[in-house]
Amino acid sequence: MSGGAYFWIKALHIVSVIAWMAGLLYLPRLFVYHAEAEPGSELSETLKVMERRLLRAIMNPAMISSLLFGGMLLAYQDMTAAWLQVKLGCVVLMMFAHMAMGRGRKDFEADRNTRPTRFYRIANEVPTVLMIVIVVMAVVKPF
Repeated sequence: MSGGAYFWIKALHIVSVIAWMAGLLYLPRLFVYHAEAEPGSELSETLKVMERRLLRAIMNPAMISSLLFGGMLLAYQDMTAAWLQVKLGCVVLMMFAHMAMGRGRKDFEADRNTRPTRFYRIANEVPTVLMIVIVVMAVVKPF
């Protein structure tokens, strides 16, 4: 791959990650509001639409493109580097967080949520912590 292509892929990876992170930070906030809403209420039904659209139209495509472009960038990395292994481990955890949010959305869609707002407030911090570790590993490469 030419040097120019590498930078285009890197730029697309960064844009994809930003979009994915926006969704991972916003969806749990919607869940907080949804957990406070009365099932079947106008607010609950509006939040169902917002959550579904956020996950399907933004988060899922952004995750897929992040993984695709990130995977292409791996060809330029030393796969044995400890910083990269930590980063990739955090990416896997981020994918699990994404899938857990998808399951949570389905629970809200079916009016089956049993978790309190406090759970979603705490869950909102998981992507933030993972993002911090990922960025430090990618930029600082501490080991």
